Amino acid sequence: MNVNEVLVEIKSLSTPEHFEKLAHFGINDSKAYGVKIPLLRLLAKKIGKNHELALELWKTEIHEARLLATMIDDPKQVTENQFDSWVGDFNSWDMCDQCCGLFSKTPFVLSKIEIYSTAKEEFVKRTAFVLMCALVINNKKADNELFIPFFELIEREAWDDRNFVRKAVNWALRQIGKRNEILRVQAIECAERILKQEYKSACWIASDALRELRNEKIVAMVGNRKI
Repeated sequence: MNVNEVLVEIKSLSTPEHFEKLAHFGINDSKAYGVKIPLLRLLAKKIGKNHELALELWKTEIHEARLLATMIDDPKQVTENQFDSWVGDFNSWDMCDQCCGLFSKTPFVLSKIEIYSTAKEEFVKRTAFVLMCALVINNKKADNELFIPFFELIEREAWDDRNFVRKAVNWALRQIGKRNEILRVQAIECAERILKQEYKSACWIASDALRELRNEKIVAMVGNRKI
């Protein structure tokens, strides 16, 4: 399938009902068709991995075409320039989060987390912390040493009260803490330090994380996981 054929396919999957929901969920709909993610995933499975097509789809600037691009691209072929370019194009949280699944499998991920964690742009900064979450999900056998340095970045940036940043910082803290018991304890310690900050955002991030990480069901679940 070429890019035009794919666009026709994407548009055929759109519905006015779903398009109307995008803005409600804080998704930029200025160049969107209104297609549910599960349908895009089915289309991605049909197409298969195709790096060149992914690049062409991204150029269209159509929201669902870009989401599909992240699903069919090959992380082994993603360049550092592409990484930075796509992140710079993010204009909604769902595009950021979907793309981080792809980018977390590239060799540039750790350096980009460090760089993006201080970015001025809201979705670029969000990317740093969503990448942390993606690493937790996609690296089942990784040692704790991969994740421990992230606590410092989480603590340092907890002041940022922008909605899509603070939610990502909170998500990263909780996601890392739920990986195993050692990281849960360190995540709690990190949250307790954050709680002492004078920022409203920091208080929310820490309080919400502590509530989940100390929940009996979470404690039991994490305790059964291998360290």
